[in-house]
Amino acid sequence: MIDFKEIRSERLNERVLYTRHKSGLDIYIAPKAGYSSQYAIFGTKYGSIDNRFIVDGETLSVPEGIAHYLEHKLFESEDGDAFSRYAQTGASANAYTSFDRTCYLFSSTSKFTESLEILLDFVQHPYFTAKTVEKEQGIIGQEINMYDDSPGWRVMFNLLGALYHTHPVKIDIAGTVDSISHITAELLYKCYNSFYNLGNMVLCVAGDVSPEDVIGVADRILKTAKPQQVEGIFEPEPMTIVKPRVEQQLSVSVPLFNFGFKDEPVTGSESAKKEALTDILLEVICGDASPLYRRLYDSGLINADFSMQYFNGRSFATTMIGGESHDPDAVMKEFLNETARLQKEGLPKSDFEMAKRAVYGRFAASYDSVENVANNIAGCRFMDTGMFDTIDEVAKADYDSASERLMSHFAPDRCAMSVISPIKE
Repeated sequence: MIDFKEIRSERLNERVLYTRHKSGLDIYIAPKAGYSSQYAIFGTKYGSIDNRFIVDGETLSVPEGIAHYLEHKLFESEDGDAFSRYAQTGASANAYTSFDRTCYLFSSTSKFTESLEILLDFVQHPYFTAKTVEKEQGIIGQEINMYDDSPGWRVMFNLLGALYHTHPVKIDIAGTVDSISHITAELLYKCYNSFYNLGNMVLCVAGDVSPEDVIGVADRILKTAKPQQVEGIFEPEPMTIVKPRVEQQLSVSVPLFNFGFKDEPVTGSESAKKEALTDILLEVICGDASPLYRRLYDSGLINADFSMQYFNGRSFATTMIGGESHDPDAVMKEFLNETARLQKEGLPKSDFEMAKRAVYGRFAASYDSVENVANNIAGCRFMDTGMFDTIDEVAKADYDSASERLMSHFAPDRCAMSVISPIKE
């Protein structure tokens, strides 16, 4: 009999089953009977920001981009690669490295247990040689050059560079052509053994699956390892910004922009509360139904690509607003004027309640997707928040807390603008 702990949301009528496997791995399962697909994520708390860390009493500094490099290499084995194995089960597999995590995943409509066996197996069997590592440097070097010319990628990282003095969140996830040239097989094994310990990882499964089948695969495939503590090292990051504006010319027809407000990073329930309140405030200030959005759209200052998000991780947090505009500075000025007006006059209570309902509806709708459910579980695990904390914080958000957040977060002296403009002839 498997000892599952049930994590339930009565509000959503959703449940997640949790168990700490005998191998040391945390396993979360969201059974969704009647769904046509299954989705699984096997992830580790290791991302591009983890370039300096302490493990076994040793302080290590590794090349920028090594987490992403390791993700690429892990699909390879002495006998081939994991994608050819997935071809036999029909699953669609992928992986990604973000700032604070690396995740390997697949979606399937059949042969789920066979695909799960592949996932758990290849992630636990690294295979690096000097020859294969050197070969990958050219491939990833081309990827880095491609992203260097990507307007959407550069506009975000230029903003992070304008906001952050020391934090590695401002460094490209893939590193640079120079930094990856210093990656060796020995360094990859060192990072793998440090961060790919099962105690630092999580398995999240959602869809029409049998929890017993998931544990059965884990019993067969997972190797018990000695728990290992890894401590990240980050230089103190002041709350001041580096510069208020940065601009770069690339091949675009209309300027792209991102502007953002630097925030104090937190984890746990406080992080969920900040995210909930910020999402509600963004909906009030410039959501589709707001007067500001309508003015900007009707005047042609923004188009349908306009977006906003609360971008946060283990040790960073920023509110980002972005899109296309022939006059990005006018968009930011209008946003700052609107927040200043609301700070002075106060949030209209009816707008707050309407925005709260809209944000709650988006969160609730996301639970209809097995992909969203599994990714949400993994995100909560890596941020040390509860499975339903954010939507619960949205539901119980009160007017006074939102007003306090409005006053404290949207400060012009913590705001920076990034623009990608057309190349001048």
